[in-house]
Amino acid sequence: MGKKAKSSGPVAVVQSKRNEDSYEGERLDELLQSIQREIKRARCLNAESLPEKIWLKKQFAIGVNEVTRVLERMTPSGDSARIVNPNYKACTVRLQAILLTADCNPRWLTNHVPSLAISRKVPLILVKDKEGSLRLGELVNLKTAIAIGIKANGSPVNQLIGEILQRTT
Repeated sequence: MGKKAKSSGPVAVVQSKRNEDSYEGERLDELLQSIQREIKRARCLNAESLPEKIWLKKQFAIGVNEVTRVLERMTPSGDSARIVNPNYKACTVRLQAILLTADCNPRWLTNHVPSLAISRKVPLILVKDKEGSLRLGELVNLKTAIAIGIKANGSPVNQLIGEILQRTT
């Protein structure tokens, strides 16, 4: 029978400049500090609310698996899923942006995130720092975090991220 075509290696991910921005150095420090301030402010506004871990879970999708899960449940741009299956139910959770570390090892753990983000029109903010996963982990009170999705729910954190995304476009 015929020979199968061999794959030439991993598929390259085409990334759009308007959906991706990278932060490093002082710019990264300012970004993370401003997000940390807004998290504290939003948490203080909801002082009577949930325990901190549960509150953070409602504000963020934490980790590559959860970010991937939320992205896969979001309706692809153009509502192509609804055309194929009229009974398709869109996910109620939407991501406003994704913070993704560039220092992930092995890299294949996060290779799929940029293409999913582009297909769902979710902006991607790359954290280019040797200790990026440690610094993202600090935001959500964990040791490390490779990816953090910011859920769009109208919080002060969403307002800050909206301003940051406006500045970059």
